[in-house]
Amino acid sequence: MIDVLEIGERAIGLTEIVTASAGSTQISLSPAALARVTASRAVVETYAEGNEPVYGLNTGLGGNLGYRLDPTSLAAFQVQMIRGRTIGVGPAFPETVARIQLLCRIIGLAQGGAGISLAVLEGMIAMFNRGVTPCIPGRGSIGAGDLGLAAHMAAVAIGRGEAWFEGRRWPGAEALAAAGLLPVTLGAKDGLGLLNTSAVTCGHATGVLADLADLLIFATATAALSLEGYAANPGIFDPRLAEARPAGGQVCAAAMFRQILAGSYLYDAPSRSIQDALSFRVLSQIYGPLLTAFDTAAEAVALEINAAADNPLVLAEDGVILSTANFHTPAIALAFDSLAIALCHLASASIQRTIKLMDARLSGLPKYLSPIGGASVGFNALQKTASYLHAEIRLKATPASLDSIPVSETVEDHAPNTPLTIRKLEEQLLPLRLLIAIEAMTAAQAVDLRGKPALSASTTILHAAIRARVPTLGEDREIGPDVDLIDGIAQNQALLASLRESFKGLSLNPLLSGA
Repeated sequence: MIDVLEIGERAIGLTEIVTASAGSTQISLSPAALARVTASRAVVETYAEGNEPVYGLNTGLGGNLGYRLDPTSLAAFQVQMIRGRTIGVGPAFPETVARIQLLCRIIGLAQGGAGISLAVLEGMIAMFNRGVTPCIPGRGSIGAGDLGLAAHMAAVAIGRGEAWFEGRRWPGAEALAAAGLLPVTLGAKDGLGLLNTSAVTCGHATGVLADLADLLIFATATAALSLEGYAANPGIFDPRLAEARPAGGQVCAAAMFRQILAGSYLYDAPSRSIQDALSFRVLSQIYGPLLTAFDTAAEAVALEINAAADNPLVLAEDGVILSTANFHTPAIALAFDSLAIALCHLASASIQRTIKLMDARLSGLPKYLSPIGGASVGFNALQKTASYLHAEIRLKATPASLDSIPVSETVEDHAPNTPLTIRKLEEQLLPLRLLIAIEAMTAAQAVDLRGKPALSASTTILHAAIRARVPTLGEDREIGPDVDLIDGIAQNQALLASLRESFKGLSLNPLLSGA
């Protein structure tokens, strides 16, 4: 049975968008959306027959604002607008991401603010439902709307550009024909309706947040395994402590660690120490702000996707078209810059736990976690790799939303660089996942050297997954490849689904909880 996602009746969540874009889901417009789109289009057509200047309808764009279009050239200008603004460069977004981006624009158009022709919107929906996905280059937007990248999406709709279809890239017109579709015919304002959007940015952001959610599930379980390997004091997650200073997300984070450690041997006897090193003690204080930053970013993206952020904006109820600046996305840019910084705190604590697990004076375990001792390097050399990864993570946390270059005759003199904030966070994920993989391998070794005590349900699953691919270290061997194997484990969806069981009942973003 094919799932159908109806658009236009309610806000569509990020989890729904990821699921619909990844599978065979078909999309349709709700009756309310049909009514909105029809009403807003009537307003556009009224203005198209009049003399009042309307941005992008009968005027040029940007620095060409003062140029008035002849009424007979309004439709032709829409095609010219798309062709002249197809400026994206570099490698294209993956097809999976581009499909999310296409869906995001369809959701935005269904709000009615663009005044798009119903036939054009239906053409976009047909592209999605038939599996025609525009090839969109990854670079060319500064976050003040995605005109130069959305043009690549619009180009396919009019039979130009490139698209994925049935597993390969085609010229846009050929992809449409192979799918049994015809290019759309644009009317007044339709080109601008397709271009004036942040859907490319939001689609990319949605995919990155979904990947980050998977990584955070793995990182949380790994931190819990480290607690067990270190024989740390779990009392630090006492709900009374979290509620005594309920800083953002801290109460939820403490509850998350209590749930993931439920059944662990750590609760069975007095702890080794009343106070452990801070990298073990401040997990709820680190994860709390991180969860909050994740929520802020996800909420900002979801709001943008489901909003009528067009310029100019058609207000059908009032019968007017007004210029706006709602295409500007600093809320998303600042959220992703903050989230990237929050991930640095996660990384710093992770590398410190890894180092301390190898320190016999602190862990009470064999030096460098080597069971043979002597001249054995054990896991010690991996500290260099971890240090490199930590430096790369910090580099990618440098804010990107601080400055911009005025363009278009300095009319467009401010930009949040939102796409760059998302791209650099995405580039944090690989080194962060590798760093957590090192911690996971180190923690599993520590647990084994501690005599394989009774672990919690979640850490038992993680430990077993690691040992299914990577054996306990007996004598020195090549362990760099072992880290790569664990990196693969960290991306295993079946494992992540099992680990998510420990997150049930918590007030977490659906991308994290899987709800």
